[in-house]
Amino acid sequence: MTVDLAAYGWHGNPPSGDGVLGRIVRVDRGECDAITAHGLLRVLSDSQRAQSETAPATGDWVQIDQDAELGPLIAEVLPRANTVSRRDPSEAVIEQVLVANVDLVLIVHALDRPLPPGRLERFLIVAEDSGAEVALVLTKADRMEPSSEMEATIRAVAPEVAVLVVALGREETQGLDAVEALLSPGRTVALLGESGAGKSTLINAFLGEEQLPTGDVRQGDNKGRHTTVSRELVLRPAGGLLVDTPGIRAVGIWDAQEALDRVFGDLEELATTCRFNDCAHDAEPGCAVTEAVKDGIADARRVGRYRALHAELAEQRQREEERQRKKQGRRR
Repeated sequence: MTVDLAAYGWHGNPPSGDGVLGRIVRVDRGECDAITAHGLLRVLSDSQRAQSETAPATGDWVQIDQDAELGPLIAEVLPRANTVSRRDPSEAVIEQVLVANVDLVLIVHALDRPLPPGRLERFLIVAEDSGAEVALVLTKADRMEPSSEMEATIRAVAPEVAVLVVALGREETQGLDAVEALLSPGRTVALLGESGAGKSTLINAFLGEEQLPTGDVRQGDNKGRHTTVSRELVLRPAGGLLVDTPGIRAVGIWDAQEALDRVFGDLEELATTCRFNDCAHDAEPGCAVTEAVKDGIADARRVGRYRALHAELAEQRQREEERQRKKQGRRR
């Protein structure tokens, strides 16, 4: 069987070297599934590599060598165009790459649950930080319509992000064409959202079959069970690649200052007129941000989240600097 890697997003000539070019479609405890021109390969990889090396992630392009004893082995992870990353929830200062080489990020949220502004902001920052195109998909429109509160949250947090509403019920389907219009051959799309948001159901609709497992949500709070346990890249028959991700509860920000600036661009611009350059926008005199809150121009809750996220990034950078100092001390 011969596979056209252009359908999987490869452009140009294969890299130099004797290795086989492949793209990681699934990572599973030190082993990976990689699609190559000759079909799917199960390849070995050390997922517990040192921080100075790049551990393969779903979506990576790799060079694969044949080891005499171990068999197919990842020799090199090729340079990434971008990554969708978050801070590892189990490690305070370690980046967790969710997906690599992404063209579009779909933030998926179900209409049968509230949309906390802070959570949407964090998903938006993670998505924006990848440099990929971003859109918001609201699912389960066959059960309820967006509330006025949810619409107000979206307008305040993501005024320039495309919002698509879909219904994928057994008796009603709507809005799928608008989402499919964002897909095209060779284009990689990653779906982010909580468990039960409808990511797997949406991908199955694109594939035209129940390829990915889906699960019911709890009746008490509409929270989903983790039916997706790994990040898997699948090829859509009509073209385009889709990556389902396990439901994210903790949306840790990873060094996303530039994306944070874009999400809170209005407040960042306002902050340039504060009296002090290092203004924390709390109790300092001459703070343009707090004055805007008093005048009703800026939302106090949004300013609070803005300050909290800035503080989180500052603390994260401090921890990373401390970790690097300790690492250098051990080397000496």
